[in-house]
Formats: sequence, structure tokens, C-alpha cells
Amino acid sequence: MGRGRARRQGDRAGLRHKPSWYLVAADDGMIPPPAQRAMAERTGASVVEVPGSHVIYESRPDAVADLIKRAATGR
Repeated sequence: MGRGRARRQGDRAGLRHKPSWYLVAADDGMIPPPAQRAMAERTGASVVEVPGSHVIYESRPDAVADLIKRAATGR
């Protein structure tokens, strides 16, 4: 596959055309929160930030569940 074709396919990524959400783990020691925010901004995601570790689904399952509910209802 040539470079041009891969690039064209990437242009159609759903994250650029569909609503998305990102949960920033403010106490993440693996991926710095500023990097998380930048990734979320790059995709145009709605961002929620909570204190919690890199494994946010274990440290803050309540926040993860709330975000999933928000995403499911489009809020």
C-alpha cells in the first residue's frame, strides 16, 4: 500500500466526523495530562477530566460509567 493511499484512508477516520469523548486522567503517570488533552483536542472530543491514575477504569469506575452514559445519550 502506498503512502498516499494510507493517508487518504486516514482522512475518513470516524473520530473526525462522529462525536467523541475523552476522559483525561489527571494523575496519570504514563501519559501526561497535557498530552491527553492535546490528543482529545486533535480529535475534537468532548473532554471530561477527573483525578485518577493511568488505569482510570479501575481507579475511577464511577467517572468512566458517567462518561459512557453521557456518550450514549449524546450529552
